[in-house]
Amino acid sequence: MRNIKSKVHAHMPYHLLSRYLESILQQKLNLEIYFHHWVLQDLDKAKCLETARLLAESGLKITFHAPFLDLRPAAMDDEIRKASLERIKQVFDLAPYFHPLKIVCHPSFDDRYYVSADDLWLENSVKTWKELIKLAKEYQITIALENVYEKNPFILRRLFDALSSDKICFCFDTGHFNVFSHEPLNVWLKELGKYLGHLHLHDNFGRLDEHLPVGDGTFPFARFFQIL
Repeated sequence: MRNIKSKVHAHMPYHLLSRYLESILQQKLNLEIYFHHWVLQDLDKAKCLETARLLAESGLKITFHAPFLDLRPAAMDDEIRKASLERIKQVFDLAPYFHPLKIVCHPSFDDRYYVSADDLWLENSVKTWKELIKLAKEYQITIALENVYEKNPFILRRLFDALSSDKICFCFDTGHFNVFSHEPLNVWLKELGKYLGHLHLHDNFGRLDEHLPVGDGTFPFARFFQIL
């Protein structure tokens, strides 16, 4: 159990961190800290710095998860794209406090929304992530782009190919794949395997994004790890 704990990061919303901090420190849990947009609007930087100090003194490793609700990092409207970029940048601004290994972000492609606009989505997406890659280099972190509503891996493959940066990797989310993908697992890993650098492990029954424990749903974990 101790060996497994040292290799995984438990998801923890920042606004709940103070409630569970004592237990986290006792159990030596590495964290993926998620920052809601409303947390970033009124963040107590002094408290944030103190929390980061306690985690660091315990030798815990940290990753971040950027906000995503309402954000469109590849928006057709450039003002919306820029507003999304600025909100995501707020999480990067906290990197000097916590020194995260990675920041997980949603590229937010949905073909129901960007109907017949793959190329324009890609062009705008590249603009945004290139700006954030500059910050990733400055803070010596990696951006992990996560699949969510994508029915197949092909648009993400085009994005990773276009960015061509060692500061960008693919975060494969097992639960999102199980609900939204129309392509089999082997196709995803064939297309994006060389960019794979992060995993989100949770389960569901293929209908709702329930975030169940591994093995409590229908995602083929045994086959997944065999392919890896």
